[in-house]
Amino acid sequence: MTVMDYRDLEKKALVFWPPDLSERERNSSIIPLLISTQEKFISVLHVADTSPFAWKDILPKTSDFPANLFLKHLMVLSDIGGETLRRIKTQLRMMFRDKRLHFGWQNKQYEYEFQTIKPRARSTWSNNDLGVDSIGLNKAKKLSPAMEDVIVLLLHGASSVDPAIPEVISEKCIIGSLLGDKANLDVFVRQRYIWVSRITGGATANAMGHLAQEFVKERLQTLLPNWDFSKRTIPGISQNAGRTDIAFDIIAESPSGKYCAIEVSFQVTTNSTIERKAGQAPSRYTLLHKHNHHIAYVIDGAGNFERKSALSNICHHSDCTVTFKKAELQNLTKFLKRIGK
Repeated sequence: MTVMDYRDLEKKALVFWPPDLSERERNSSIIPLLISTQEKFISVLHVADTSPFAWKDILPKTSDFPANLFLKHLMVLSDIGGETLRRIKTQLRMMFRDKRLHFGWQNKQYEYEFQTIKPRARSTWSNNDLGVDSIGLNKAKKLSPAMEDVIVLLLHGASSVDPAIPEVISEKCIIGSLLGDKANLDVFVRQRYIWVSRITGGATANAMGHLAQEFVKERLQTLLPNWDFSKRTIPGISQNAGRTDIAFDIIAESPSGKYCAIEVSFQVTTNSTIERKAGQAPSRYTLLHKHNHHIAYVIDGAGNFERKSALSNICHHSDCTVTFKKAELQNLTKFLKRIGK
């Protein structure tokens, strides 16, 4: 499973940013707008507690808070972006034969008829169609049928009683269930934005590097729910005669207490990050093995593959080297399971 040749690695690479990670990067420039309008968003939800559709009457009466901005709040809080919505739309078309979402709210049953999931519907539920990309949010948009469909799904999807509802909907679209419960709704929204700000906030030079690390960590947490990914250091792994603990991009700790350090780099344009990681690779490999630990690398991007010498050095000082492809991250998961026993 370990890739020992950078040429093998390149054959399995994405080379360019995956769509959902690119979307997160675009969201980073939108976060300040969402944070500044957070109070207004919460106020709309607090007032819209007389029915699961009360928001539709309240939203037009709220100044400087257009429908596309309200929708963007819901998308970010649900962690469901335009790429995911485009895929879900096709699934819903086959799932809801009567084009209706059936869901429970405050011990009563409701239904909503989708307006834009018909086969010939023009809307694709993309960020552009919904007016929720960085360009679209610069212009206030009134509620459209596609926006309404997506808002209802994001609010009440998790309360659906329809069979075979997509798992991403049943797990993430829970905000509607909190309408009327002001205390828990307030806590949920504020805590969620603290998390969102940490992941996508900050227009720094290494913002995309941070997003790449979070992307990998989230995938691994999903695939290995019983593992601990909260640490950045490993006990006993230090430098400067033990004075400074070595920080890694990700630390994977198995339920049995086995550790694997994971270094991540996705560079579409070349820079010195991969050279730094390559320079550190031999000593880190030796030190971790001395303490019966392991190290893995997740490497991708056209810029990184221009640094062939650096990649070769990393591949020869790694226990498992993979790319950002889904199947490759699954291979990393298999490796972690094997060493984590």
